[in-house]
Amino acid sequence: MIETVIEKCKQLRLKACSQNLFEVIEQSTKQNWSPLETISHLFDLELEYRQKNRIALRFKQSKLFEKPTIDQFDFHHHSSRKKQKSKILNLMTLEFIRQKMDIILIGNPGVGKSFLAKCIAYTATQAGKKVLFTTAMDMINQLIAAEADHSLLKKLHHYQSQDLLAVDEIGYLPLGQQGSNLFFQVISQRHQTKSTIITTNLPFADWGKIFDSTTVATAIADRLVHNSQILILEGSSYRKKTKNS
Repeated sequence: MIETVIEKCKQLRLKACSQNLFEVIEQSTKQNWSPLETISHLFDLELEYRQKNRIALRFKQSKLFEKPTIDQFDFHHHSSRKKQKSKILNLMTLEFIRQKMDIILIGNPGVGKSFLAKCIAYTATQAGKKVLFTTAMDMINQLIAAEADHSLLKKLHHYQSQDLLAVDEIGYLPLGQQGSNLFFQVISQRHQTKSTIITTNLPFADWGKIFDSTTVATAIADRLVHNSQILILEGSSYRKKTKNS
């Protein structure tokens, strides 16, 4: 009889139930559980199994490839980190995602912008959020390729559908007219509906150097700043410090 039940669990794709049925029935007999308690325990195992799988899938889809956590962030490296510690730690609660806020991290190369963005993104995957981490140039190249093969709407939907989109390294290379227009479409679609993290080495006043015109730059910055937290990280490169230590 139990083999028949296990087979039915497999047909219903109740993998945890099928794998644990023998043990749960033995435990139920020893502890004198009621039928409802036994069923409830099986369902708890199934829900836990699915949650773990969901989180693993979220991490795989995020394109992070590493699992940085905030306890690895050296808050003593520079005073700007110390001053903003409470703000940074608060971001790890992911409340900003519920509020559909954007996060903008500004600072010179090596000050910790990308690491912080990855920490937040990884935390979001562990909460079951749909997350994508990408560089600005990779995103633009993907969109340009999609425009060329007439799949732009599908690719734009991919970026728009993320609960959290983290766009790294804005400002290192100009995006050109086509890239600027595509970037604007992504930001415009996500504005006030989803959260976006931006890391950049340039202040807003210099965003005309990134985007094709100051008009586009102003339109993008205006949408990002409207409902956002802006953190400015200062000091010397942390990468150089760890390399020389």
